[in-house]
Amino acid sequence: MAERTACVERNTLETRIKVSVNLDGTGKTRFATGVPFFEHMLDQIARHGLIDLDIECQGDLHIDDHHTVEDVGITLGQAFARAIGDKKGIVRYGHSYVPLDEALSRVVVDFSGRPGLSMQVPYTRARVGSFDVDLFQEFFQGFVNHAQVTLHIDNLRGSNTHHQIETVFKAFGRALRMAVEPDPRMVGQTPSTKGCL
Repeated sequence: MAERTACVERNTLETRIKVSVNLDGTGKTRFATGVPFFEHMLDQIARHGLIDLDIECQGDLHIDDHHTVEDVGITLGQAFARAIGDKKGIVRYGHSYVPLDEALSRVVVDFSGRPGLSMQVPYTRARVGSFDVDLFQEFFQGFVNHAQVTLHIDNLRGSNTHHQIETVFKAFGRALRMAVEPDPRMVGQTPSTKGCL
């Protein structure tokens, strides 16, 4: 199988971003976004998805974290789309339930070619430290739109906002790992009755 890697750069008046991914990695990471809690969550994707991630972002953090978080989601989605290619031979669907103490989340992903996000996370607080948790909706929407995936995220229970978010990101990483895994019974085949995704 060819290497499933990609490097994408995206520059706007608000952010300058470079993202490198290796879908067949070991979970190695390097982050430089200026948003520590966000990087902690990105680390969950890599470690639990066994995806190597290298993400640099120079954003307008003097305003707030919004553009950085959203635009990293966009660029990461573009990198995934490029790395996965025509999707032949992949499992396509992935799902995971992940607990952390009192919190439990479920994430289901489909590399369908159709962007769609359903995210139900009833946060118990608006912020973790100084980080606005609403920005994670923007991150996932950016990823979905540009990776061209359908993504369902449900926090089923939890009273600690940090735990709620961390279970979401761990489950997201594990669902991605399952979905992009090569299927030995589907070598060279598109996992769709349409013949394309």
